[in-house]
Amino acid sequence: MKKDRFVKVDSHAHITSNELYNDVDQIILRAKEAGVSKIVNICTDVVTFERGLEIKKRYPAEIFNTVATTPHDVEKEGEENFLYFEKAILSKQVVAVGEVGLDYYYEHSKKDVQKEFLKRYFQLALKANLPVVIHCRGDDAFLDLLKFPQDIKAVLHCFTGNLYHAKACLERGWYISLSGILTFKKSIDLQNLVKDLPLSKLLIETDSPYLAPQSKRGKVNEPANVCEIADMIAFLQGVSLEEVLFHTTKNALDFFVI
Repeated sequence: MKKDRFVKVDSHAHITSNELYNDVDQIILRAKEAGVSKIVNICTDVVTFERGLEIKKRYPAEIFNTVATTPHDVEKEGEENFLYFEKAILSKQVVAVGEVGLDYYYEHSKKDVQKEFLKRYFQLALKANLPVVIHCRGDDAFLDLLKFPQDIKAVLHCFTGNLYHAKACLERGWYISLSGILTFKKSIDLQNLVKDLPLSKLLIETDSPYLAPQSKRGKVNEPANVCEIADMIAFLQGVSLEEVLFHTTKNALDFFVI
């Protein structure tokens, strides 16, 4: 991949969510017009996954799906969906397992249930030889995450952690994905941390329809906005936007094998 032939990849978006699905063709068109050539669509239940499969048929070179039950919902629907998702994962209908993880901030599902499903999804990812998209919120949750096997290929999505969290991820060879939160005026600690993170381990994401970047705060987010995160990384690290996009694109292509 030559530096003068970079593309943009939104490494984490929910384009088959109810908020975006009805306008998905226009959303993909606007992404293309903004130079976003590939979108990793995170599917979190049967409905969003079936929508994702349908969109993948229409946009085979642009849309790539992942699937799993989020830590928020594993207690309610984790068991019900696991066998269905397992078949999809083992048959390589997806490019990654996720988003999975631990969230003790809201704790919509009991901690033990979250940990049990994270273990099962990690084992499934290893069996399928696929990477994992991790959602982790809360210091206690992160400490528990580090108790899981380290030989998993993973990205910590929507990173908002501290230096300890970043080092722990990098020591495991994991990637760190940055969202629109990086652009928020109050994200001073995160911005200072990102100044020293290696571009070779960074991805960029919108987490659409959530977390619209600073210039679009309060609006529904979409993949076309991903470049604003890259702009902020370039500013913080004192490098060109082209340099950031080259690395974050290459990292996403390598990580998801797309």
